[in-house]
Amino acid sequence: MAVEAGASATVAAGDGKMTMVVGVDESEHSYYALQWTLLHFFSPGQPQQYRLVVVTAKPTAASAVGLAGPGAADVLPFVEADLKRSSQRVIEKAKELCAQVSDAVFEVVEGDARNVLCEAVERHHAEMLVVGNHGYGAIKRAVLGSVSDYCTHHAHCTVMIVKKPKHKH
Repeated sequence: MAVEAGASATVAAGDGKMTMVVGVDESEHSYYALQWTLLHFFSPGQPQQYRLVVVTAKPTAASAVGLAGPGAADVLPFVEADLKRSSQRVIEKAKELCAQVSDAVFEVVEGDARNVLCEAVERHHAEMLVVGNHGYGAIKRAVLGSVSDYCTHHAHCTVMIVKKPKHKH
């Protein structure tokens, strides 16, 4: 497991704060979940009870390409570079959104999002994991596998799934 941690604040282990992990990706649903979390748990002017750990999973190039035929090895470095740029964009946007948070750590971890988030909970001894809900239907969720469903069953902490409300026209 490769962790590229970019900590914006160093946190003393004995500071008494609980830890909250928020999983983000490029989706508007995950950014909404992060913004919702910031509004409800990290409002400016209020004492911060939590240390915030924002985690994004970067798929491996091989899993993203999903092929092993002739020429696959030639493509992998380009796919890897694109995945790295993409995950850095996610973290940069998360850092902008979290500007008011004094105790925030940002990580890019290579692997499947389901495993990455559950492992982050363990590594940081988190009391809470927050994930967004993509709102997939039952068939798409069954085929793709829901990160939020997986985390509710496997993360060793409270899991909060934030669903973006549908706007009425």
